[in-house]
Amino acid sequence: MSLTPEQTTWAKRFKWISLIEGCSFLILLFIAMPLKYMMDMPMAVKIVGWAHGVLFVVYMYVVFPTAHKLKWNFSRTFFALIAAVLPFGPFIFDRNLKKSQHVDF
Repeated sequence: MSLTPEQTTWAKRFKWISLIEGCSFLILLFIAMPLKYMMDMPMAVKIVGWAHGVLFVVYMYVVFPTAHKLKWNFSRTFFALIAAVLPFGPFIFDRNLKKSQHVDF
């Protein structure tokens, strides 16, 4: 499937937002949470959690227009939404998206 320049822009934007959101989730789970519970540093979760929350909202806000522009079906859109709440989900979704669209953006 060949993407138009506008679709490529949307795909790249979605990719970067999803990867940043995925990284923030992993930092929250594997760095901030252990710091809070093992080192008694609750501020780590407060700061990283706040940043992740903002990125999560941005991700959710971008999924639907991206799905519309890239003509995703219901199941792909649904999996994009589910990917945001699973550790490593955005990375797996991105890999599958690249594979299915035969494009490296």
